[in-house]
Amino acid sequence: MKNLRTARNFALSFTSFVISSLAVIALISALAACGKQSISTASARGSFPKAAKKTMRSFASEDELKAYLKQIAEERKREAQRATKNGAADNMAPAAPATGLAQASEATKSKDESITNTQHAGVDEGGIVKLHGDHLVVLRRGRLFTVAIGDNSLKPISAVDAFGPDIEPSGTWYDEMLVSDDTVGVIGYSYARGGTEVSLFNIDRSGNLSYRSTYHLRSNDYYSSRNYASRLIGSKLIFYSPLYLNPYGDDPYAQFPAVRKWHKGATAGEFQRIVSATRVYIPEKRPNTSYGLALHTVTVCDLANQDLKCDATAVLGAPGRVFYVSPESVYVWTTDWSRYGQRNQQSSMLYRMPLDGSGPSAIGVSGSPVDQFSFLESEDKHLNVLVRADSQGDGMWSAEVAAGDVAMMRVPLSLFNDGTDSASSWCYHPLPKPAGYTFQNRFVGNYLLYGTGSGWGAPEQNKQKNLYVVRWTDGDTNELAVNHGVDRIEALGSDAIVVGTDGTNLHFTAVRLGDSPALADEYVRKDASQGELRSQGFFYKPDGPNSGVLGLPISVAGRAGYRHLFEGSAAILFLRNDSLHFEELGELNAESEKAVDDACRASCVDWYGNSRPIFVRGRVLALLGYEIVEGNFKEGRMTEMRRINYSPQSTRITRGDE
Repeated sequence: MKNLRTARNFALSFTSFVISSLAVIALISALAACGKQSISTASARGSFPKAAKKTMRSFASEDELKAYLKQIAEERKREAQRATKNGAADNMAPAAPATGLAQASEATKSKDESITNTQHAGVDEGGIVKLHGDHLVVLRRGRLFTVAIGDNSLKPISAVDAFGPDIEPSGTWYDEMLVSDDTVGVIGYSYARGGTEVSLFNIDRSGNLSYRSTYHLRSNDYYSSRNYASRLIGSKLIFYSPLYLNPYGDDPYAQFPAVRKWHKGATAGEFQRIVSATRVYIPEKRPNTSYGLALHTVTVCDLANQDLKCDATAVLGAPGRVFYVSPESVYVWTTDWSRYGQRNQQSSMLYRMPLDGSGPSAIGVSGSPVDQFSFLESEDKHLNVLVRADSQGDGMWSAEVAAGDVAMMRVPLSLFNDGTDSASSWCYHPLPKPAGYTFQNRFVGNYLLYGTGSGWGAPEQNKQKNLYVVRWTDGDTNELAVNHGVDRIEALGSDAIVVGTDGTNLHFTAVRLGDSPALADEYVRKDASQGELRSQGFFYKPDGPNSGVLGLPISVAGRAGYRHLFEGSAAILFLRNDSLHFEELGELNAESEKAVDDACRASCVDWYGNSRPIFVRGRVLALLGYEIVEGNFKEGRMTEMRRINYSPQSTRITRGDE
């Protein structure tokens, strides 16, 4: 089973080495040429020929696509021969291993309130806890659970495996879960079966769960240390998956995205392709294939149907990627891979797939975003993206090691084209480069905030760090000194909060985002660290225009960020915000010493976290592993009211007639 977990387990062991040894790599030439003009003038200065079409072309037939891949294979062979002849074979990157966007813009408001911290309102992200009527639905360690909260109750109701009864779950990670009406969808990746799995469950008004079906989709691993693979808009499940193509195969379509309904004894012959050649798009500026070629696929499935019916759209591009979903479009930014320490001279390509079903478009770009929070599709019909010069997307842990100079690209959506043209240098606004490594960024209101912190590594002794606050409409930049690293940036109504460590203590700093951004209040929780790194670990519940309550999992002082994979949070800390002044309300603590063996069979590492603050229907709950603790604010302090343990009962295993 160890071999089946190679990708994630190797990456985990390698992470600490990369974080400790990362060196700043030189700026790529295209980004170095960024002009210094105001962002507000960028859209008027681009040089885009009128001949460029507004959308990309798809392949006209299966034969045309097959011939294209054959041509790539021949070119790679010639490049390998030249490299060998020149004694430079070791500098070539190895070939990547082989292994109709439907209309989704008619989003309907969920009848359930949101209990998840999301990047965009109305675009739900896959997570570990959701709300269905009077029940919480929790995904934990390969199982689904429901807990009743109606009529002021707090009671475990149902528990089922997050996989089908005829599925061997070894080597499979059940990562994300979404709820649409009476359907629960679990998104996972199986190293054993080599693809994405979507398992569907029925949930009734009483909170009872029942398994419906599982669908297996051919893909490579979608995992990202920061991003989520799935989104839900209305009843439309949207998820991204990459496929690193091997052009040398006799049948290239054997690698293409396909789906089969899982059953015992399912065979490869049951896969049905979901991406035809006419739904594969390619930019007019041909992608460089020296470092690999990927089929970036966005699949949309309607969970309102009993059976999973999916449409998919794919684009051909470089293998590095960042995936972002706005309320209007899906974006995939692709970047060439290069060996560690090598200078990446290749341009990037940004693809836009509108959710209204219109044709995909593209634009040539430079550098790469760090993660999905580097994007903002603004209401003025522009796309704003923070980029770094040496970054290769957010696959696996790539976001944690982004480096190089910093700029903000701002382009009108109208400038997206068929991939012939690139964003002009006038579209980039150079920004200050922060000292340090693990980079955090977030758009909040009219501002972009960014800085560096400790991330997955050991807490750094950061007594002072710079936080940069950029007004994205005109590029006005403010540099603010905070007393800690920048490990988390979140919206706090129309303002922001920055969370980070000084090596021993955990700091919460309020940032006022008015005409002139400024630091407001700071709260210090002594001898503590973040208990969660995922964005959904934080939640802010406003109760007025300038007030509300926030919750964040915390752990012991000095704990390295990666330990949240194996250890639960010690507590969830609650703070009241009153016009950017913080008051501690108290904590709801875990009782980890009472944990019992759950006989875990799958997903036994908490890649997507295990603790969440939950504000629902005027109640305050803390999800802490297998515990849910309810608290109440009395006289300005948090008081524990009750707690439940919803873990499955331990099973006594016997042999023979024992």
